[in-house]
Formats: sequence, structure tokens, C-alpha cells
Amino acid sequence: MSDGPRPGRDGEFDAVPAGDHEDPGTPPLGAVPESPPPIATPPDTPRGDGTTRPAPAAGAERRPRTAAAVAAVGLALALVVMLALTTPWRPLSGPVPGGTVAPDASRDFTAAQIARAAAFDGAISLPAYLSLALSLLSVLVLGLTPLGARLLGVVIRPARRWPLQLIVAAIVLTAVLRIVTLPFRVWAETISRRHGLSTQDWGGWAQDQLKGFMVGVIMWIVVLVLLHVLVRRFPRYWWTGAAAGGAALVVAASFLYPLVFEPLFNSFRPMPAGPVRTEVLRLAAADHVPIRDVLVADASRRTTALNAYVSGFGSTRRVVVYDTLLKSGRPDEIKLIVAHELGHAKRGDVLYGTLMGALGVAAGVCVLYLLMTSRRLLTRAGVASPTPGTGPPAAADPRSFALLLAMVTVLLQLGGPAQNLVSRHIEARADRHALDLTGDPATFTRMQRALSVRNLSDLRPNPLEYVLWSSHPSGPERIAMARNWARLHGRPDPPPLAGR
Repeated sequence: MSDGPRPGRDGEFDAVPAGDHEDPGTPPLGAVPESPPPIATPPDTPRGDGTTRPAPAAGAERRPRTAAAVAAVGLALALVVMLALTTPWRPLSGPVPGGTVAPDASRDFTAAQIARAAAFDGAISLPAYLSLALSLLSVLVLGLTPLGARLLGVVIRPARRWPLQLIVAAIVLTAVLRIVTLPFRVWAETISRRHGLSTQDWGGWAQDQLKGFMVGVIMWIVVLVLLHVLVRRFPRYWWTGAAAGGAALVVAASFLYPLVFEPLFNSFRPMPAGPVRTEVLRLAAADHVPIRDVLVADASRRTTALNAYVSGFGSTRRVVVYDTLLKSGRPDEIKLIVAHELGHAKRGDVLYGTLMGALGVAAGVCVLYLLMTSRRLLTRAGVASPTPGTGPPAAADPRSFALLLAMVTVLLQLGGPAQNLVSRHIEARADRHALDLTGDPATFTRMQRALSVRNLSDLRPNPLEYVLWSSHPSGPERIAMARNWARLHGRPDPPPLAGR
């Protein structure tokens, strides 16, 4: 139910080419050689057993790249078709009697509330965008110039074995990029405190930052080790195993997220017995959504924001509400919030998003293969083999992690707007589910107003920011949808809330 993350808010390039140099075998300008120079042939590639493997012919080098390109296009088209056919582009069907109600923040929020939300958004956006810009600049400079390879070459030199080299590379590069943006995260935290959103002391905040850093490092180590094994075993077609393995890792991480990752940042307990728990379980039974319990997260030690969510799928699926919601929310509003989450659970939105993400990762890995085998990019990054077609692939070189991270960052940034577009429509469908299940548009509008005011949600988001970063509809959009739902079902329009 929370707003989508803004850039750099707790979340998450052209390079100078290698210098031209004169070939010592080239005759002086104007000299005429007595005979044509011999055609250079790449030396054989040493094998691990001391024998040599003949250098691959040019056609042999092109075939895996062509296959990877075809696979990337095919997987990307499959993803686009799947999203086009399965995304709920129109959560409310049919013409709205009396005309569609347009979002209007001034109808349900006071001028002071709108100004306060805009002030917070303006204040938090500056460190967020500066952090994003510096993060992108840093990772691209490290990845698309020899600087990153040189840095990693120095720090991995004492490590003799490749697993330790990969671990050192992951720790150092992740730490460098984390440190670069640390001042902006501190800045954003002070703004959240000044506006009453953050309740953490600096010790707790630092612990969360360290945990986030360690989780990122561990995930990168797993990826790098598995990738290294594949590249060594299948030097020309490692992208096939990497695409399948990347998709499998996405599914595994989503399944294990509630059990492994969430407990690192919050403690959970069953919702205490009482009228709210009884009503929530009754609502789930009426909706035919099997849930064993609703969990309460101790979010109040970190924030005053109100939220609830569904995570995991299959045997790990669970519905979680913040303890701030139980302390501050009205029982009828909590009921509607949980009804929204039941909509996600009933539709299997977490599993759906996981499978679409896995398909996207598989396509992305094929693109990464094309990038990581580009002679031009490898030369820019300082990890190209002196003689093309010899030695192990560049992706097996721990120093190439800088280039890999830069390419992953670019692909994620490019895919973000499409992911958020789909997410906003899925959230709107869950809103409709809550309205269908409870039949209470008036309470829904009050609940959305309360969430927006408490969480300082942007009530009039900048159109570009909305497209790029918003994973949820804005508060006024969700309230307008409730009024349209009421008209479609012959219910009275929920009254304006600005004067209440």
C-alpha cells in the first residue's frame, strides 16, 4: 500500500577510449614494403591440462553472439506480450454513469496538507536525485574506463584463488559505491526526521545500512561465483546457463524473502486476538483466500508511516501490517487495507511479478552476454585480451565486475518505468478488489486520505517523476477510483473530505 520508492530513497556515459598507439610493426609513412606482411593468426589458447586449444575462427565467435541476440529478442518479446495480455489496464470496466471522476487533490485534502506533502517531496527529492546521479556516474566511470579494473586488480592481487578474488571484488566495489552515496542517505534521513517520518536513532539507522550492504554483497558473491563457474565451463555459451540460473535465483529469492530477508530488518508477531483479527480472518474466509494468520511488523521503531503488504508465495506467503497501523488506524480502515492485500494474495500478484521478473532477468542476461563480449566495451573497461579470441572470456576475470555492475545498473534503470507502469495497474486492481469485497467506498476514501497524509505522499506528483518512479497510484487517483466504483455500482459518491 505504500508509495513507490523515489530515486535514491533507501533504495537504489561515454568513456574515454584507450589511447591510440603506433603499431611497432608498421613501416614508416611513405615506405613501400618489398612484400605484403604476413597475416597474423591468434595463438592457440592454453588448456587447463597443459595442452592447447586452437583459437576459434571468426564464425565460431559470431555464432554464440547471434544466438544470444536472437534469445534476447525472443525473451523480450515474450515478456512484452505477456505483460500486454495480463496487465489489468482498466481495473474498472464499462462507462461510468454521470461521467468519470477525475483525481483532484483539493477536493479531499486541505491546502496545508497539500503544501506539507509538496514541501517534503521537494526536500527529499534533492538528495535523492543527487544520490542517483552520483551513483550512476560512479558506476559508469568505474565500469566504462580502466579505473574500475585497475582498482579491482590492486585489491584482488593478494588473493591467490579465484573464489576469494571474487569475494574481495564484490566487497570492495559495493563498498565504494555505497560510500559515495552515504552523505545523501544521511541527508535524506535528517529530512525524514525533521518531517516526523523517521523514529530511528543513528545507531539503528547505521545497523540497517550495514545490513543492507551485507545483503547486497552476499547476493553479488553468489551471482559472481555461479557466473564464473559457467563461464569457465561453457566459455562461448555461458549465457544459456546464466539466463536459466538468473531466472531461478529470482524465483528462489522471492520465495525465501519472507523467511530470510524480512527478519533481518523487522520482528514479526501474530496479530493479537481481538475484533480486528477476527474481522480480518472472517474477511479472508469470505474471499476464499487461505491465510493462517496476519503478522504485525515492529515498524514503529523505524518509522511513523502506515503500511501493509503481501510477500512470498506458496508456503511462504503471508500478509503483514505495520504496528503503526494497528495503533493509529480505525478498525474499518484496517479492514479495507487488509482487503487490498487479500486482492494481491487472491490474484497471486507476488508470484506473477516474480515470474515476469524472472523472464526479464533471462532476457537481460542475454543482453549482458552481448555487452560483456563486445571488444569495444572490454577495451574501454581495460579487461580485453591483448589478442582477440585467446585466453578465458573476459567475464571470467574478476576485474570485469566493474563493467558487469555498470551494465546491470543501466539495464535496471531502463526497465524501471515499465515495471512501475505495470505495478500501478496491479495496485489499482487490488483497490478494486477491496471495494468489491467490502462494498464501502466511503471508508476507502477516508482510508486513502489518512494514508496519504500520514505518509506525506506526493498529492500532485511531477509527471516525469510519476512515470519514472511511482509504483502506486497517487492518493487522489485512488480516491477518484473509489468514487467511480461507487457510481458504477449505484452507490452515493463519497463526500469531499477537504473540510473534515
